[in-house]
Amino acid sequence: MTTLGRILVAGSLALAVSGCASQSAATSAEAYDPLQPVNRVFYRVNDLGDRYILRPVAVGYSRALPAQVRTGVRNFFSNLLYPVTIANAFLQGKFQQSGRDGARFLLNSTVGLGGLFDPASRVGLTENDEDFGQTLAVWGVGDGPYLVIPIFGPSTVRNAVGDIVDAPLTPFLNFTDGDLGWRLGAWAIYQVDGRSGLLDADDQVFEAYDPYIFVRDAYLQNRLYRSLDGNVPEDDSYLDDSEFDDPEDYAPETAEPAGE
Repeated sequence: MTTLGRILVAGSLALAVSGCASQSAATSAEAYDPLQPVNRVFYRVNDLGDRYILRPVAVGYSRALPAQVRTGVRNFFSNLLYPVTIANAFLQGKFQQSGRDGARFLLNSTVGLGGLFDPASRVGLTENDEDFGQTLAVWGVGDGPYLVIPIFGPSTVRNAVGDIVDAPLTPFLNFTDGDLGWRLGAWAIYQVDGRSGLLDADDQVFEAYDPYIFVRDAYLQNRLYRSLDGNVPEDDSYLDDSEFDDPEDYAPETAEPAGE
């Protein structure tokens, strides 16, 4: 579940690459972008929406609400969406982690007042991040072409399918006449809160020689790192652990002019 802000910065912050059943293919970070002309069009449209709508709202949100309140909102949505992580940890065969994730969700939903607070982390039940795109990678499914999806931003065919499969576990699906309003409102707050957490990285993307290439390559690097749980093979010269420790520092070696 990406936000419009990730069109610009999720790759550089992070938040999966072409592969197949073989380990070598599954760990390649080379961008497969045959749809680049179309992707660039969608990137520019999304960028305009972000610069003139979502980002200004996120800036106002950050200035208007104290950090403690924003942390509570972020905790709430993290907990609300945590069943996605629980289910996918189980599907990946991480049964012990799935059990601990379930305990985390239960503790934060009760003692943490619906997830506003995070007592689970204080007792050692740390937060994990799993989705069905990562599950497909574990199962050896290839990533497919890189995509820029209108509104939702950077993805790949595999990750887009993963988002669709994960959607029923989120509260933003299954609209009915009675709850459509609050679900859309919650979704809007979720987007604004997520974008507000990415404001510090804006300058790096705005100042990149080619922001499209910067975001694409960083997104793919981040997805690779997450799919492998950080266990990136040391013999791959194109990967540097320090880049993944702080993905904001990643910059692609080559870039194409934005106007091409």
